[in-house]
Amino acid sequence: MSQKHLKEAFISNLNGTSLLEISLGLSLAPLCLLCRGLLLILYYLHYGKPLSSRKYSLLLDFLVLVSPLLFSCTVLSQIMFLLPTIIAAFCAGIFSKIYSQRKQETRVPFRQIVQDFQKMYLDPEYIPAITVFRVYVNVLTAISILAVDFPQYPRRYAKAETYGTGVMDLGVGAFIFGNALVCPEVRQKSYGTHPKFSNLARQFCSVWPLVFLGIGRLLSVKSIEYHEHTSEYGVHWNFFFTLACVRLAASLLLAVIPKDKSWIVAISLAVLYQLILNTTSLKMFILHGSNGRGTRVGFLNANREGLLSLWGYLAIYMASVQVGLCLLKCRSSVKGWMEAACFLLLTVLVLFVCLHVAQAYVDPVSRRLANLAYSIWVLAHCLTFFTWFVVTDLALVFTKLLVKGSSVPCCWNAGKPPNTRTKHDTEAAPTGREGKLSHICLISAINKNQLLFFLLANVMTGTVNILIDTIHSKAVFTLCILHLYMFFNCLIMYILHAKNIVLKFW
Repeated sequence: MSQKHLKEAFISNLNGTSLLEISLGLSLAPLCLLCRGLLLILYYLHYGKPLSSRKYSLLLDFLVLVSPLLFSCTVLSQIMFLLPTIIAAFCAGIFSKIYSQRKQETRVPFRQIVQDFQKMYLDPEYIPAITVFRVYVNVLTAISILAVDFPQYPRRYAKAETYGTGVMDLGVGAFIFGNALVCPEVRQKSYGTHPKFSNLARQFCSVWPLVFLGIGRLLSVKSIEYHEHTSEYGVHWNFFFTLACVRLAASLLLAVIPKDKSWIVAISLAVLYQLILNTTSLKMFILHGSNGRGTRVGFLNANREGLLSLWGYLAIYMASVQVGLCLLKCRSSVKGWMEAACFLLLTVLVLFVCLHVAQAYVDPVSRRLANLAYSIWVLAHCLTFFTWFVVTDLALVFTKLLVKGSSVPCCWNAGKPPNTRTKHDTEAAPTGREGKLSHICLISAINKNQLLFFLLANVMTGTVNILIDTIHSKAVFTLCILHLYMFFNCLIMYILHAKNIVLKFW
């Protein structure tokens, strides 16, 4: 076999992993974020000032926020069930040290601390968990698209061929979910006298970079004969085209229906698509082509997975719009967000029950079909992932209450409600907004140039695959390559952020 066919076989005919392993794996990123925040608070407690060195800040962020994820999907994947426990125990140790060493004058009874914590004001217009969720989906995707070509990356984490739940199968849907959370309709941005159609026009203008990148990826892959998994999207289709089409279709729907009814559209799309799959020959066409033998003759046959899975991704997007609208309801207190987290967990529980029913009586999860079970699975795990980040933020807000003056980048900055603040208080309290450079961190750096980060990761992945025989790489070499690859990508984002450069030209 040629190197190209060998690599294609290496990422084909896989069946995914268990729902439990994916759920446990999703807890790693929030735990790493919690660990980073606690270390910064502990540093402030000892030295009386925040970590101001940009060099050490980048190093800390990379070693705590990124490196553990690299190890977890390579050499430490066999102990995945222990990793969350180990990191959680480490975080508990740091918190215990902070609690015992806080200054004498701030030592109030624990019950009083909890009461003060619940009454704290949180900026309702800035939800750090949304930023962190979107950034970590990007980071995990960047890690996986290169790591999957190395033997140390477990085959069960790669995309399943037809049915199954691989980690990378979730990543595709999570991208859709993250984009919907911050779409113009959710952020309630309006322009002109007809806001809905103005948003639609802006969406048409804003997706052209995705179309351009999709065409660029298609031409580059075909010209260098780069290995590709054809049954993923088809011969000519790719995820850039999927994301562009879904965003346009969703904007069109939201221009003619009330956005608070998007959940009804989502359920209708997912159920109707599944009914068509089960009652017609559409499923056989997607899986085996029009001749039943996997033909790729003709545009529709060649790209049937990418074109027809749009219905499932559109259902995910519309449901995610509803989630975004729910999150942006004015919750300005810690208690309000604790109640929101409980509601999200209850929703997750209901979705998992629905997932069990769908898998048992309708159809198993299939990213290739983007069927009903896949849509439910993506929403359940994305909400789980997001809720972890909300809980992490609340835990850091509580810890900052113990150490007055401490701060954590990309975390809520609590205080008094605006109507009770003095002018001095308002100016002195850091807002935590992404546009300000008072705190430079890796999360805000990647968030500023997310599309560039994803594009750079794709280009670097292709470069590494062309230069290196990834399939036969040893563990130490693999870890070195993956760390250099991720550090280079993060460093570029960090430098751009430090110079306040946003490479957005649309």
